[in-house]
Amino acid sequence: MAIKIERIMPYSPATIWAIVGQPGRVDWVPGVESAEFDGEVRRFKMLGAGGLAERITQRDESKMYLEYSVIESTPPLQSHLASITLEAHDEGTRFIWQTAVEPVEVEPFIAKGMKGSLELLTTIIAAQSDG
Repeated sequence: MAIKIERIMPYSPATIWAIVGQPGRVDWVPGVESAEFDGEVRRFKMLGAGGLAERITQRDESKMYLEYSVIESTPPLQSHLASITLEAHDEGTRFIWQTAVEPVEVEPFIAKGMKGSLELLTTIIAAQSDG
């Protein structure tokens, strides 16, 4: 089973992509203490959770599509592949985030992190819009 979160956001795809489409930008991911991106792999240090590394497997600027896979984590995952797709919508943007992960026992933790990231992303964009 995979996790799929779809949300209509009242912002343009370009506004959202300017944040989520930049692999080195992780201020919208809760709990990140620090992060480095070398052009292919981004490494996170997570508060209370140790390190995590993700390989960016696809990034398509024109389609606003980003795909990544966790390659190092504590505890190790058997497999992980996630994607973010942004689509224009009458009310702004359809944000589609999918993750396939094994073992499936970690799905609730991953889903919680995805939802928390979307909440923080919304807060960041709203603050930019107010400014």
